[in-house]
Amino acid sequence: MYTADIKKLPRQFVPKDFTVTNWQSLEPFFKDLLERNIDTKADLEKWLHDQSELEALVNEDACWRQIKMTCDTENKTLEEAFTFFCMEIQPKIQPYADALNKKLVNHPLAKELDEEKYFTYLRSMRKSIELFREENIPLQAELSVMQQQYGVISGKMTVTVNDTEYTLQQAAKFLENPDRKLREEVYRKINERRLVDKEALNTLYDNLIEKRNQEATNAGFSNYRDYRFKELGRFDYTKEDCFKFHEAVKQHVLPLVNIIYQQKKEKLGLDTLRPWDIEAEPAGTKPLIPFKTSEELIEKSIACFGKLRPFFGECLKKMQELKHLDLESRKGKAPGGYNCPLAESGAPFIFMNAAGQMHDVTTMLHEGGHAIHSFLAHPLELNGFKEYPMEIAEVASMAMELMSMDEWETFFTDATDLKRAKEHQLERVITIFPWIAIIDKFQHWIYEHPVHTHEERTASWNEILKEFQDNVVDYSGLETYRSNSWQRQLHLFEVPFYYIEYGIAQLGAIGMWMQYKNNKQLAMDNYCNALALGGTKTLPQLFEAAGLKFDFSPDKIKVLMEFVKSEMDR
Repeated sequence: MYTADIKKLPRQFVPKDFTVTNWQSLEPFFKDLLERNIDTKADLEKWLHDQSELEALVNEDACWRQIKMTCDTENKTLEEAFTFFCMEIQPKIQPYADALNKKLVNHPLAKELDEEKYFTYLRSMRKSIELFREENIPLQAELSVMQQQYGVISGKMTVTVNDTEYTLQQAAKFLENPDRKLREEVYRKINERRLVDKEALNTLYDNLIEKRNQEATNAGFSNYRDYRFKELGRFDYTKEDCFKFHEAVKQHVLPLVNIIYQQKKEKLGLDTLRPWDIEAEPAGTKPLIPFKTSEELIEKSIACFGKLRPFFGECLKKMQELKHLDLESRKGKAPGGYNCPLAESGAPFIFMNAAGQMHDVTTMLHEGGHAIHSFLAHPLELNGFKEYPMEIAEVASMAMELMSMDEWETFFTDATDLKRAKEHQLERVITIFPWIAIIDKFQHWIYEHPVHTHEERTASWNEILKEFQDNVVDYSGLETYRSNSWQRQLHLFEVPFYYIEYGIAQLGAIGMWMQYKNNKQLAMDNYCNALALGGTKTLPQLFEAAGLKFDFSPDKIKVLMEFVKSEMDR
């Protein structure tokens, strides 16, 4: 039913050979849409398709500029091409986008559009109209460029271990080394290196907060948090739900985190468990080495996906053919990992920083889940239909991590290694929740108190850290590193408030995995059918299509945590 043989959307409105170079050549297409007469329902549908085509090619152009820049942050030409789009093209598109939105929602023929088919699409447009302010255009352009400075600053961070220079992502593999002295040395080096740019990142964050707060004030909101909730299309939950989530993590997840770390401490035979021990194995146990080169990671991921469903493996193979994978860590490459959907050509691009660790396998499977989502949603009729909520997008990626565990023999031929890898994954599923709650709660504080000193910010961060701290790991003497640890989270800089999605989606992913344990075929069908809907349904409806209930109440969290604990014990 589903195919990885993805085709670039044929152009009917814009010439086939047109590329985005400047605003002068692009503006006539927007003018045409704005001035065109729409007299019949057929005219309206043709207009919608033409607008969608234009949107897709502009989106894809912007995506390629960002992809190229993050792959090589030291190349000034690539940075300038991205900045040019943000400062000279995007700001000029925005007034047209607002006018086109108004033209559609106010058109008498809009009432004739299929209400069910267009409900979320029109709801999203009304939201955009409500938020649009002319004076925010230059602010948003500046923010787009400023946010990327985080990657530029972080991309330069390296440390030297045993006379060899490593990026921070590459150096993290030493934290799995059985030599405790080496682990501590590397842990301290990584954190010391972060402190070198502490002030630069503090200043960058100050500027981002100020501009974001201004953007919200301009749009008539009392703070950026409330503005951003609206902008992110959070129609189905509130800030109060987020606060309940924080409390549920303390109540139902922290006790499990304590058990995991206590077991780790006993396993390592240590009197005190320190942060550099968390990823380690007992002496004599070699770190897991699931692959050695990025080529091997790709081949093994294709095989693993193919065993789950041949279609999944074919999607990754298609991306490999198109050279839409840049996986290994290197100096000058931005940190992190992402899957970038390409609206016109269809096959997405995966970017990550692999260094031969178990963590890289889960990142690849995670981004691969996003990629499958991109393939499944690409055939939808309009570009706007493919703009799915982040919460379901993260279910796609996180469920893939869990469901694929049955096929991890692809990465680990040794039964003991395989067991360790699965344990590591399930521990991560649980131990990530406090960090999600910390980052989310911190952002609520930041934007409720947009005017604050660095000292106040640090004090708030430390207080929140303490609230969600386990009672096993000994952090004494590491206060300076801990106080600065928020700076390692790129979401704070690049995609504000996008983090609780991981918590909501992790719960959805666990629910998906419970389904998979009961009936693999049905779970896989539900997974594909829900993702193929793109953003054409509301968030609760998308969860329902996946055989899930949209619920992240404390009671639900308790049930799901008990399931993961039983799987770990098993």
